[in-house]
Amino acid sequence: MYKSEQLALSLKHLIESGFWKAHEKLPSLRQQANTSGFSLMTVMNAYQDLEAQGLIYSRTKLGYFVAEVPITNAYKTNVILNEQIEINSLIFRYLKSIQNENITPFGSAFPNSQLLFSAKLMQTLAQQSKYRQNYEQMPSLPPGNIELRKLIAQRYSMQGIQTDPSDIVITSGGLDALNLSLKALTQAGDYILLQETIFYGAWQAAEHLGLKVISIPEHLEYGFDVEAFKDAITRYPIKVCLLMLNSHNPVGFTVSDEIKLQLAQLLHEHQIYLIEDDVYEELYHGHKKPLSMKYFDQQNWVLHCSSFSKTLGAGFRIGWVYAGKFSEHIQHLQLMSTISVNSLIQNALAEYLSHRHYEKHLKMLRSTMKRLKLQYYQYLSTHLPDSFKIKLYPSGYFLWISLPKYLNSHLIYQQLLEQNIGVAPGTLFYQMEKEYHHIRINCSFEIDENIEIALNQLIQHLKE
Repeated sequence: MYKSEQLALSLKHLIESGFWKAHEKLPSLRQQANTSGFSLMTVMNAYQDLEAQGLIYSRTKLGYFVAEVPITNAYKTNVILNEQIEINSLIFRYLKSIQNENITPFGSAFPNSQLLFSAKLMQTLAQQSKYRQNYEQMPSLPPGNIELRKLIAQRYSMQGIQTDPSDIVITSGGLDALNLSLKALTQAGDYILLQETIFYGAWQAAEHLGLKVISIPEHLEYGFDVEAFKDAITRYPIKVCLLMLNSHNPVGFTVSDEIKLQLAQLLHEHQIYLIEDDVYEELYHGHKKPLSMKYFDQQNWVLHCSSFSKTLGAGFRIGWVYAGKFSEHIQHLQLMSTISVNSLIQNALAEYLSHRHYEKHLKMLRSTMKRLKLQYYQYLSTHLPDSFKIKLYPSGYFLWISLPKYLNSHLIYQQLLEQNIGVAPGTLFYQMEKEYHHIRINCSFEIDENIEIALNQLIQHLKE
């Protein structure tokens, strides 16, 4: 795509999104050149291209103006522009409220620590700690431990994604990987695309970086709505998408390979980057690990982010981003924020992953999570009225419960806290006031006497 075509497409998105109104004067050629960084000739060609399409018109000595063109699109009402995100304070209050050890942690984002505990990993960590040079040396600067990056690259290769260790940057968890990737790809005021319902860290990052968010709804059957995505990227100058397509948090669906292939083609066609949040990639319930978007990425439009914290515990807050050509830029950003990742833990993980310990641990973890999620589903489905809808997806450890329309999930969460029961209200995951009737339940705890009592209290409260 020529530079003038690229600029014309970006300006077309702004016009069709209503950024400029009909008959509003566009920036002059020189102003547009200064803003975009393109030459005057490139801007002139772009304006002439838009004029040929009937999107703008010119007036002698006055400049270019937006033409009055009716915009029709069947999906227009489903795509939402969120220009100002305000969620950080809500998330902070929520996380503080569920920290009390007496609260039943149905609202926790992390699996039960007892499931994640690996005696072999702790033994490896103890052995590594005996060698003072492993943790008293200079901090392990970005991109991180080379042996660990080699092992992560091997795991990509096992899925048919040829990867060089230099493409990998070790981060302080999955959220750090997402934030660094967004910082590398965006500037304040840029448009990004999110799923309408998504992990609250994505909304927090958008608020922190001053980004404008276009959100698209989930597809009731397939999880990801391709038509709504097409509509959004046609109407708005989307720079980056941040999506969760495997074991989606909080809903739970995994998008099919066919849809992922379509998405990869659209990213390439419209030259849009994708940051893929795939921290639950290892927590599938079947026999075959779902493919990541990186598998379908032939033109390096995808940055893949993942973490060990959901499989080995919050204490092992080691993540990574498959950054490709953005690796060096992300390393520079990392030096200005987290600087480095704990070298002792990196060394221990590299040793642990180099044997078969991790695969054995994952196999047992998946089996247990599958059993527990089914038990919770059956228990809740049996005791809750039909007006409460629970979908069971074969991955992860969350259940996403649709409440009757008249129930406010945030009020439910606050009331349950008074009974020392934590749940995650839908208000954490989307920015629409009308959609407050969902709660997320963490199902990774064995249903012993205490958990059963808490479940019965939860059920009784919802009924009442």
